[in-house]
Amino acid sequence: MRLSQQATLQGSHMITCYLNYLIDPYKVEEFETYARLWIPLVTKFGGTHHGYFLPHEGANNRAYALFSFPSLAEYETYRNKIKTDGDCIAAWEHAEKTSCIVSFERSFMRPVFE
Repeated sequence: MRLSQQATLQGSHMITCYLNYLIDPYKVEEFETYARLWIPLVTKFGGTHHGYFLPHEGANNRAYALFSFPSLAEYETYRNKIKTDGDCIAAWEHAEKTSCIVSFERSFMRPVFE
């Protein structure tokens, strides 16, 4: 069963978190390491990661990520759990140590698949 079907059956609305990163263009490799650390962590806490999108052509300092949770409540549970999870803390420490992220914005979307 797909995530959107699960959310509908549970009577909640799936949300997708859209992250818009301003990254250091000289540290794309470090940011990619950070991205690869987070993908399984979102899954670990019940979400579905749709991937990170790194610079290729055009702006060299922008990256994006998309991941979904069956509901806003489940996303909030994830946010609370990551504060004390060792792997999540290590991922944030990697970003801080390498200074690969300059800033980021987080938005929430309601996806339409069909």
